[in-house]
Amino acid sequence: MKVRIEILTEKKLIGKHITMSFVDNKTFQLWSSFMPVRKEIKSSIDSNLYSLEVFPVEYFDHFNPKNTFEKWAAIEVSDFDEIPSVTEALIIPSGMYAVFIHKGPATEADKTCHFIFTEWLPDSEYNVDDRPHFAVMAETYKKDDPDSEEEIWIPVKNKV
Repeated sequence: MKVRIEILTEKKLIGKHITMSFVDNKTFQLWSSFMPVRKEIKSSIDSNLYSLEVFPVEYFDHFNPKNTFEKWAAIEVSDFDEIPSVTEALIIPSGMYAVFIHKGPATEADKTCHFIFTEWLPDSEYNVDDRPHFAVMAETYKKDDPDSEEEIWIPVKNKV
């Protein structure tokens, strides 16, 4: 699997979030509540959807699939001038990211993540950084289609 390293400039997002764990996955519930209200967000810059995880500091140092984190469903916006009442603002800070392309149904994204965290990351010159992890679902994203594609962005920093 190919990886590219990118320096991300700050992104402004508006969306909804829920607290969940990998064991108590509430992703479907989150997206079901977000999709009907996304059209109310007036300052969107494109049609891409963002699925984010905001993990507590050192979450991966003692990984437990029962530990909770924030899961977001969002879109990128140009400004925060108008935020619909049922949504919230989130900023992804600038920083270095490792970017992977997941090809295949969304239900198999765990295989890509397993590769990233158990094979690529340990052999790389990077550690996970404490910034949001996210997936970008553009026009090539087709959920359960075997030809679907999405970008998975993992925040990284150089090993010291």
